[in-house]
Amino acid sequence: MPKKNKQAKAAQQKPRETPVEFLASSAGILVMCLFIITFVAETFAIPSGSMENTLLVGDHVIADREQFAPKDSWVERIVPYRDIQRGDIVVFFSPQTPGLHVVKRIIGVPGDRIHLRDGVVYRNGVRLSEPYILHDRDIPSNAYRDNFPAVAPRRYDPNVWDVWGAELPSHIEGEDIVVPADSYFGMGDHRGVSLDSRYWGFIPKRNIIGRPMWIYWSFNATEAEYLATSLEDRLLSTAHEIIHFFDETRWRRTLQPIR
Repeated sequence: MPKKNKQAKAAQQKPRETPVEFLASSAGILVMCLFIITFVAETFAIPSGSMENTLLVGDHVIADREQFAPKDSWVERIVPYRDIQRGDIVVFFSPQTPGLHVVKRIIGVPGDRIHLRDGVVYRNGVRLSEPYILHDRDIPSNAYRDNFPAVAPRRYDPNVWDVWGAELPSHIEGEDIVVPADSYFGMGDHRGVSLDSRYWGFIPKRNIIGRPMWIYWSFNATEAEYLATSLEDRLLSTAHEIIHFFDETRWRRTLQPIR
């Protein structure tokens, strides 16, 4: 018998998947997806321009929730845990506004000494090279923002959280602010508009949710659309996304890794 006929006959004799087997396999896939969504990954939409041009308003990202999680004796064998490092971009709950998700870049880890001079960041006495930051020449200089923490906050910037304004002096040594244990100093890449650790303080380790890994969808939107809270505004925004999905999606940013 020719080889092709044998293969065709073998394929015909292969038992087909029964409805019960199909449902069982589908249920397994569903459970795995729910596990990943619940425990491993989470999706977020970027609502502001504080991380431009690394992340734009309307970028929808997937964050790894497990990488920075507390180590577990058996899970750590399959999940690549590691400590948070300088330069990591993290998603976390705002220390100032409960329940608000914020995305910033880690500039200082526990023990680091941080200060800014004319908008330039110095860490442990060394000037940082930060090719990712966006300098907007149209934004006027701000003494507190650009020379942190040398300038008293209340006098120069009303955006400073009252709690942080009172706590800030206790963390200053010489010209630096010193990052305490189990805390991090985060800043946005768009330094001129970012409200970050300069304004509301350190990021507690317990507040950190995960690390954004890649952009799964990016839509050309405004801050007003993503910060809207009323039901009517949210419905209008959703309708706009549906109608203009093809012509306002930033296709070049789809599946782009985040660094």
